[in-house]
Amino acid sequence: MKKVLIIGIVASGKTTLARRLSEKTNIPWHELDSIVHHQTAAGRVKRTADEQVEVILEMDKVGEWIFEGTDRASYQCLYEMADTIIFLDTPLWKRRIRIFVRFMKQKLGMEACLYKPDIQMLKMMYTWTKDFERDRDNFEAKLKRYQNKVIRLHDSKKINFES
Repeated sequence: MKKVLIIGIVASGKTTLARRLSEKTNIPWHELDSIVHHQTAAGRVKRTADEQVEVILEMDKVGEWIFEGTDRASYQCLYEMADTIIFLDTPLWKRRIRIFVRFMKQKLGMEACLYKPDIQMLKMMYTWTKDFERDRDNFEAKLKRYQNKVIRLHDSKKINFES
């Protein structure tokens, strides 16, 4: 594994897995949300799809990488570029609970985030989750095209990195 795409919907465990895999392999990891929504002195700015691809291609020149995020049309190139695609297919009930727990931790200042953790964002996370489940067949069809390099996990915490 030299170029790893970790894909999944909100609260599936992508960041946790990316962090653990990066620590174990010494491969740098990048959150795709940070590429889409670039942090500037003036605040977060959304890059265009072309700008996102440009950033990804620059990072690819370094060599090894781990990218993690949700599935977006703007960075479909990563499916081709990756030698390993990990789909975190965490059960819906668990994702729903994680969304709420994350929201509460952010509201209480126990967990940092780069967005405003308000009711509108909480609703959006549940909407994105519902939309993903409604469109799951199309996503599964896309994954099937890359089946020779897809690993499907239902729980990122059950991975043993010791072997």
